[in-house]
Amino acid sequence: MLDPERLIQCPLVKHHWIRARRFPYHLVKCKESNPEIAKKLATCPFNARHLVPQADLSNHIMKCNDKAFVEQDVVSRSSESSQEQLNNGSTWQAPPSAEDWETDLLEGSESTFVWGVINSAMNSPISDQNNSLPSRIRPPETLPYSVSAGLIRSISSSPWNAVFPQQ
Repeated sequence: MLDPERLIQCPLVKHHWIRARRFPYHLVKCKESNPEIAKKLATCPFNARHLVPQADLSNHIMKCNDKAFVEQDVVSRSSESSQEQLNNGSTWQAPPSAEDWETDLLEGSESTFVWGVINSAMNSPISDQNNSLPSRIRPPETLPYSVSAGLIRSISSSPWNAVFPQQ
């Protein structure tokens, strides 16, 4: 029964006989190739390799051999003692937090966080509030290129034919 070389008949196309080891792959391909037939079949909830007519699904579920494996697993899990289940699971708990966001909000924090600016620089009257760059770096005053009206027209008409001016 578990022999990977045994032949299994395809539930979609009855003249397809596939080796057991290739059967799941065949089902996927055969469903794609035969969507009308696949719509008429339902998949067993216990084994995705079981495709049965939709009208027969409830009867198949009652008789499915793979149902016994699932039921056996459920019974074995429920028979474990609660102490064993605790030992198997994680008992980690998060430590209590010392943060109190409501209190911080009411107190109105004096130092506002600004990305790229050190708090001491924020409080100094000399700092430039419009520039968050360090004093040794300055933003460029001009762009490294200029855009002419002719270039804008050529870009808007066809971006592949744009000619960029040399500087």
